[in-house]
This record gives sequence, C-alpha cells and structure tokens, in this order.
Amino acid sequence: MTAGEEPLVLVETQGRVGLLTLNRPRQLNALNDALMDQLGAALLAFERDERIGAIVIAGGAKAFAAGADIEAMADWSFMDVYQSGFITRNWEAVRQVRKPVLAAVAGYAMGGGCELALACDIIVAGESARFALPEIKLAMLPGAGGTQRLPRAIGKAKAMDMCLSARMLDAQEADRLGLVSRVVPDAELRAHTLALATQIAGYSLPALMAIKEAVNRAWESSLSEGILFERRALYERFASDDAHEGMHAFLDKRSPVFTHR
Repeated sequence: MTAGEEPLVLVETQGRVGLLTLNRPRQLNALNDALMDQLGAALLAFERDERIGAIVIAGGAKAFAAGADIEAMADWSFMDVYQSGFITRNWEAVRQVRKPVLAAVAGYAMGGGCELALACDIIVAGESARFALPEIKLAMLPGAGGTQRLPRAIGKAKAMDMCLSARMLDAQEADRLGLVSRVVPDAELRAHTLALATQIAGYSLPALMAIKEAVNRAWESSLSEGILFERRALYERFASDDAHEGMHAFLDKRSPVFTHR
C-alpha cells in the first residue's frame, strides 16, 4: 500500500476484540490479491497479540464480499496461478488463526466471499445476507475451500445444488440449513457480532483455542479419533491456571478472573 492510499482492510480493536472490515466498497469488496494480503497480515497480527481474544471480519451493507476479483483473474494462465500459489499463499491465513474468528455478513457473500465466511468459526448473518457459489457460471469451481467446507456445513445434497446450479440462499434458509450461526436485523448486525465476540473473548483464551481445535478435529477425523483428541484436550485443561480459577470461582459463587494462562 502506497502512502495516502486507502487501506483495503480497516483494522480496529474494541477491548479484547479485533475488528477487520473489508474496504473495497466500489467493487463490493471483491477479493483481490492485495486485499487478501492485507487481511492475512491483519489476522496474523491479531493472532500474535495477547490482548486480543476474538476476531471479527465484516464487510459492507451491500456486500460482505462479492467474490474473487474476476477482472484481475481473467487472463491468468495455469502457470500464473501455480507458480504464485494462488489462494494458498494468502487466503489460507485464516486457517492459521487459533483464536475464534467471527464473520458479520450483510448483503452478498458470493463465491470467494462465501468461502471466506465458511472459513470463519461463527457466521452472524444480517437479514439481507445472501450466500452463493456461482463459479459454475464462469466454467470455474469454488477453489478456496467451498467444495470441502460447504458439504460439511449443510450436507452433500444441498452443497451439490449450490455448486452445480449456482443456487443462492437467503439468510433464513442459510440458518435452517446450518450454514450460519444466527440471523439478526441488519441494523443490529455489527453491534450484535461485536457483543458476541466480546462475550467469547472474555473467556479463557487457551480454553477457547482448545475448543476450536477439538471441534475442527471433528470435521477432519473419525469419531473415535475425535473423542480421543477431545479427551486429551480435556486432560490438558487441568494444567491451566484459568481452569482452576474457573472452577473455584464457581464454587465461591463469584465471577472468575482469567489470566489466559
């Protein structure tokens, strides 16, 4: 980013919550390389910041993100994307974040925008939210995790429908299918998501990270392996100062004071 140039991702902190707002409004937050570089860097900076316990990614009122930037991609060759590590190089930063990541989605979450939301841990949708993977219309396919995360979220039949027909889901149907965590009025979306993130960030960060890791393991392994992983994660909690503080605070009928250790 050159001097005086508007950042493509606005970075704020509110207490223990890091807020990242996608900022290409004229392009409906189309996700180009420069934006994803900035988003990845900001996510990893919040990951390293001990003062941050949860992260929110937000878009605009009209669009969370209207997909990848097709204008930038239209003339790329196989070797262009292969040698540059397209998607892998910067889109995958969200997978490196162990802290809870919430998406606040209003308006369109199309293609890569839908995939970015799917990569987050919790999706809070405004009533205007619309989700689709329309890459088939361009003789392409979802390539930022959409064909993998979507079936796990809503099942094979619905995922096939969305990917093969470019079917769009409104917020209420996305909620019924389990694609989003909750739906709120658009006017309350940012405040509601920040309040939820603040609540989450108030808990013990090591416990949050352990829960996130265990739930993600459920997606990626058999039940028996997942149960074993969960049990080991539970045992590890007994080495945590916060776990003992939480249990003693419960017995003492007081609020716990977590040190995130």
